[in-house]
Amino acid sequence: MKKQQTDIAVVGFALFSMFFGAGNLLFPPYLGLISGGSWLISLGGFILADVGLSLLVITAAAKCEGELDTVLCRAGNIMAKLIGIASVLCIGPLLAIPRTAATTYEMGISPIIGSTGTLAPVIVSIVFFGLTLFLTIRPSKVVDIIGKILTPALLIALAVLIIIGIISPIGGVSEKALIENSLFAEGISQGYLTMDALGAAALATVAISSISERGYNNPKDKVKLTLKAGLVAGLALTLVYGGLTYLGSTLSTAYGVDTPQASLMVVITNSLLGYPGKLVLCIIVSLACLTTAIGLTSASAKYFASISNNKIKYETVVIVVCLFSAVVSNFGVSTIIKFSAPVLEIVYPVLIALVVMTIFGEKIKNDNAFKGAGYVTLFVSLLSVLSNLLSINQIRDLLNLLPFASIGFNWILPAIVGAIIGGFIKNKSEDEKQLSKYA
Repeated sequence: MKKQQTDIAVVGFALFSMFFGAGNLLFPPYLGLISGGSWLISLGGFILADVGLSLLVITAAAKCEGELDTVLCRAGNIMAKLIGIASVLCIGPLLAIPRTAATTYEMGISPIIGSTGTLAPVIVSIVFFGLTLFLTIRPSKVVDIIGKILTPALLIALAVLIIIGIISPIGGVSEKALIENSLFAEGISQGYLTMDALGAAALATVAISSISERGYNNPKDKVKLTLKAGLVAGLALTLVYGGLTYLGSTLSTAYGVDTPQASLMVVITNSLLGYPGKLVLCIIVSLACLTTAIGLTSASAKYFASISNNKIKYETVVIVVCLFSAVVSNFGVSTIIKFSAPVLEIVYPVLIALVVMTIFGEKIKNDNAFKGAGYVTLFVSLLSVLSNLLSINQIRDLLNLLPFASIGFNWILPAIVGAIIGGFIKNKSEDEKQLSKYA
């Protein structure tokens, strides 16, 4: 029993560290800043979109042995591959992994060394992804390296910062929020940008592999231990998010909404700890981003090796991901975040809809219900993003009439309608079974 509890803790802490990366440091303090005294409202939306959805995805992935395509397959092979590859590319070399190195430089290294031109970020990205490659190339060691060594150091550094900030607040908390938009919806939007729910299915694969290597071969045991490890990670994330959001709120009387997100943590640590704060922030950022890069690189490599039936080797994908991410990281945090937002607003809703249906999949007998929900959600998400990007007010106003649009979930009712309509369309396999009776 004691061994099981230790294993759950190690895997849970590893999951926490793999989730807690660049966006998790960037967004909570900014939410606190713009929310002022109402920071708990935006925090609620953030935790729902980040921790809540991640736990849902881990639950679905655990039931499917950690295979993302299995989670999505009942919506059809085309949808499964489309959303699966798009999700892994988002959490992998296109967005999330490069953002870890860019954040490490902008928040951790640059405040210490100052502005040194374009060469410094290039050197940082080379060193960063060199370490990522070295620590990821042996997949069996990933969870132990993160869970036993890197996570405790990260948690201690974060705890020191948050406790000092609670005991000695930086400044006053604004009574009014600094934005007019719904704070809960803003929290959800920022929670999307962490990309944790996208990464949860792939990271669950890493966790399940580690659990199997620890001698748990019974499928029910693996599901149970993965879920418990996910709860450990979720609790740790919630506590840290709460602390960081509060710290951001203590800046709400001194800074405005146009404050760059990457600079807020620098301001917080400098205000609380002085120059040593820069060193503490460097440790926090470097550990948080490195553990996330390791986890996401491993997860991406496992996914692409799996869908190619190991024709593309795990080690090969790791090398390619590290090289490509090193290049993209030099575009900077702001550019990567700006590019990622519309992509995530398209992919996220489809993944969430299919994950929720997978959890209740045993009660949904018709695969066309999955297809109906998936394709309708994809259509609504595309319309939402295009209407915003192209300023098509008529479509945007129409979509805003849908239930839950004010909190960013205008796709829920269309997804339900799509699932119901799809449920009335017979599967081909069912028709074939009926015909075979008369053959």
